[in-house]
Amino acid sequence: MTFALTGARIFDGNHVLEGRAVVVENGRIRAVPFEKDLGSGIEIRRIEGLLAPGFIDVQVNGGGGMLFNDVRSVDCLRTIAEAHRRYGTVGLLPTFITDTRERMAEAVEAMRQALAARVPGVLGIHVEGPFISPERKGVHNADYMRPMEEEDLRILTSLTEGRTLVTLAPERNPMEAIDRLADAGVLVCAGHTAGDYATVMEACRHGLRGFTHLFNAMPPFAGREPGPVGAGLDSVGTWCGLIVDGHHVSDAALRIAIAAKGTAGMMLVTDAMSVTGTAMESFELHGRTIYRKDGKLTTVDGTLAGSDLDMASALRNSVNRLGLGLPDVLRMASLNPAAFLRLDHELGRVVPGYRASLVLLDDDLNVRQTWIDGQ
Repeated sequence: MTFALTGARIFDGNHVLEGRAVVVENGRIRAVPFEKDLGSGIEIRRIEGLLAPGFIDVQVNGGGGMLFNDVRSVDCLRTIAEAHRRYGTVGLLPTFITDTRERMAEAVEAMRQALAARVPGVLGIHVEGPFISPERKGVHNADYMRPMEEEDLRILTSLTEGRTLVTLAPERNPMEAIDRLADAGVLVCAGHTAGDYATVMEACRHGLRGFTHLFNAMPPFAGREPGPVGAGLDSVGTWCGLIVDGHHVSDAALRIAIAAKGTAGMMLVTDAMSVTGTAMESFELHGRTIYRKDGKLTTVDGTLAGSDLDMASALRNSVNRLGLGLPDVLRMASLNPAAFLRLDHELGRVVPGYRASLVLLDDDLNVRQTWIDGQ
């Protein structure tokens, strides 16, 4: 089917265009002509607002009442993707956190099946732990934490479709493991780490590509020991995930980090749990009750456990709380994560040849409609 979306302003990834249409054919953008040049014989679909590249979230634990750790199945992945789609997310990495090797293998197998089934919005898997530091465990279960072994490497490099992202603590794993993951095309991030600046920078030289929820589950930045935060801001060619919810990191710290690294090296993430898209007030995680209140998720002792955040809210918070310009924030929500995933040749822009995975926003940056591959 070929159709043209008309009537909206268009953010193409670089500029806002007026008076243009987006012609979609077979799930791809065929052209972005002036509306007056469309001619006859094409279906016109009139829309209003700002049409932009759809959001890409590389850290999504759950949604729609389901957690990937609890239900390792294609149906679970479909439910999570559908829950986040209403908030503008057209591409995501369902995230499997620290658990047993057996359950990790089941999660990878579920992802293999979901990718084969072309579940809309699912781009691959994010395995966060168990190769992380008990010193910076957050809500992860320290009983399952361990250094990476040969069988883990086999599992983590086994997907032949989509993207695989692994979050690990560089100081807890051999640099050879990072080399092997990177050489196999796996994206490696530092997170839940107590490593020092020198160790993390060494990991960057071995293929480390990013930093999972910068500031969180890391030592604080200090003058004599910049730590992982300093490495994230100082390293070239890496990306930092930011949770912009007003709870995980202070607005001032986020502004300082963005000023230091630049918006091009930042990507918005949600770290969302099962509550997204629901009215749930609590849920269970590894036998512990997580409570939802005042926009955050915590254990009974106040430990943050993921976030009560969606990408549309992260976008609005970045504009309204941090004072960033909308074009930069839209790139942090789409083009930057696409580049991190090595998918910026087909996602993150509204230009001919790219996938028609789009979001329509109103003047208040609320999501009005989404398309994934033209659907």
